[in-house]
Order: sequence, then C-alpha cells, then structure tokens
Amino acid sequence: MPLQVSNYSWQQTSTAVFISVPLRGVSVRDADVFCTENYLKVNCPPFLFEVFLYAPIDDESSKAKIGNNTVVFTLHKKEAAMWETLSLSGVDKEMMQKIREKSILQAQERAKEAMEAKAVARREDQKYTLNVMMKIEEEERKKIEDMKENERIKATKELEAWKECQRKAEELKIIQREEKLYHQEKQMEEKRKKLKHKCLTGNSASKNFATKGRNSGNIFFEKLKEDNIPAPRSVGSIKISFTPRVFPTALRESQVAEEEEWLHKQAEARRAMNTDIPELYDLKEEEKNPEWLKDKGNRLFATENYLAAINAYNLAIRLNNRIPLLYLNRAACHLKLKNLHKAIEDSSKALEILTPPVADNANARMKAHIRRGTAFCQLELYVEGGEGDDRG
Repeated sequence: MPLQVSNYSWQQTSTAVFISVPLRGVSVRDADVFCTENYLKVNCPPFLFEVFLYAPIDDESSKAKIGNNTVVFTLHKKEAAMWETLSLSGVDKEMMQKIREKSILQAQERAKEAMEAKAVARREDQKYTLNVMMKIEEEERKKIEDMKENERIKATKELEAWKECQRKAEELKIIQREEKLYHQEKQMEEKRKKLKHKCLTGNSASKNFATKGRNSGNIFFEKLKEDNIPAPRSVGSIKISFTPRVFPTALRESQVAEEEEWLHKQAEARRAMNTDIPELYDLKEEEKNPEWLKDKGNRLFATENYLAAINAYNLAIRLNNRIPLLYLNRAACHLKLKNLHKAIEDSSKALEILTPPVADNANARMKAHIRRGTAFCQLELYVEGGEGDDRG
C-alpha cells in the first residue's frame, strides 16, 4: 500500500496556487504526475500525493517542476479568489472515486481531442506539402514545356532560314541556267547569221557570174548568128550506180575508217551473248534477248517503275555489255531515282562504247552528255557538268 505524503506545503494568491511536495529517498524522474481541473496526483512509489482541489484550475496553463527531490506545482485558478483550504473537506471514498473516474475520463477525452487535432494538423500538413509539391512539379513542367516551345520555335526558324537559303539557291541556279541558255541562243543566232551571210555572198557571186555570161553572149551575138546551127542531140539513157552505204550520210562526207570500226564493234556486241547465266535457265527464249529486255525496260520506265526497269537493263547488260543504249537508259532511271553517281557512271560507260563518234551514234552521244551533265549539275559540280564532247 502506498505511503500518503502529508508533509507538503502550499501558498496561494488570488490567481495561483503554489504546492511543494517533497519526495525524499526516491528518484523523482520516476514520478508520475496526473492533473485535471479538480484533481492532482503524484505517484512516486512508494509515495503517493493526492489532493482534491478546492476550486477548478486551468490545468492546461498549470506547470510542474521536478528537482532536488521536490515537485513544485504552479496552478492557475479559473476564477480569481482566495481559497479557504487546498483540498475539499468532507469528501468520502465514494466521492473520491467518482472524482478520480471523472478526471480520468476528462483526461482521456482531452487526449483523444489532442490526437484528433494532431491527426488533423498532420493531414493539413500533408495536404499543404502535397500542394507545394504539385505546385513545384507544375512549375517544373511549365518550365520544361517552355523550353520545348523555345526549342521548337528555334528549330522552326532555322528550318525556315534553311528553306529560304535553298529557295534563293534554286532561284540563283535558275537565273544562271537562263543566262547560259540565253548566251547559247545568242551564239546560235550569231552562227545562223554568219551562215546566212555566207549563203547570200555565194548567191551574189553566182548571179554576177551569170550576168557576165549574158553580157559576153551579147558581144558575140552577131558572130553566133553567122555560125551554122548544130544538129540536135540524139536521145539516150544514162545509167548511174551509187556506192552502197550503211550510214545515211554521203560517202564524200563520211569518215570511212571510223564507220567501219563502229560497224565492227556493233557486230561484236551482237555476238557477245552470255547465255550461260544461271538466271536464264527458267526464262523463255525471247526473254533471253537483250533487245527484248531493253524494250521491256523502256515500257517499265514509261510507267515510272524505275526499279523494275533497272532490273531489266541489268539482266540485258549481263547478256551483252556492249550495247550502249542499255547503259544510257539505265542512267535515265538512276537520274529519276536521284542515284546521281550511278547515272554519271552509266553515261560515261555509254560514251566509252559510243566510239568512234560517227553520225549514226550522234543522237545517243548527245543524250549521254546531257544525262551526265545533268547529274553533275545536281551534284553542284558545274565545271564537270559543263565539260563534254560536242562532236555529236
């Protein structure tokens, strides 16, 4: 059974009560202090201090100070008044038990309210923290979106600037091409004028010669009248035979050695048939003909199926690699597909086969030069594009 502490002391003012409870021989750190507005208890085994207060106090603002084997209470009164005694008088055990139970219930209610208030405060803190985090994330997201928008605007401006440069470059190329065409037309016009002038000069000389002949006839007109008129010529037929020609030009205008070499190369090209290619085993006889494959490639080119046309030309070249039109047509396909280096290579190969330069291959050589020059110009190699053989 605990020992009741009776040697305590207390003092009061109109607003406060000061109680000093000695606890000798025990550790005051183990003291259990319980205080409500009508009840005060200090449990420090084996001692027990218990008092049922005379009037209510403000237990929330009241204080307890433990030290030097003493517990000192500072209790603030709810109503300013002087107490007659510290403890209620005439309190029996049943009333004491009721006051204890009521004090415990009050303490539990306050503890519950405090826990709920603490939980509410914690939820408010969490909500505030969440709002702050959401605000920070929103600011970060907005910052990232602004950066993306700035980068997009910057990229758009750079793209527009690049397009403008490309447009100006295209305009410059068009102007240069028009100037070049203008100069070429001007040169051709000058050549036509010179040729026309030469023809007019020749006609004038012929007219002068004819005029002089007529004048001479007038001088000797009297003498001719005196001469005897010869007998009429007898009627006959004259046979004229022409040298057989493969080329359309006249023999006097042709280069016989070059033409014979060209015909020899064409005959060798027709004989150079690679019929032992494995891919040809399953093909029909007409499909093994380079000319048939060339016509097939031309039809595919007309339908803009350039890859299939290239395949047809490739097989034809494997059958006979000495036909210049195959390389020339494949170069056109490569130009359509922007395979500029391959177009240059095929055009150069066609020009290599189209030798010597004769009238029969002039049109093909001209196409080869045009396609190779076009590829060079699209590669912006204008010097190489301007070079070429103009003998065709």
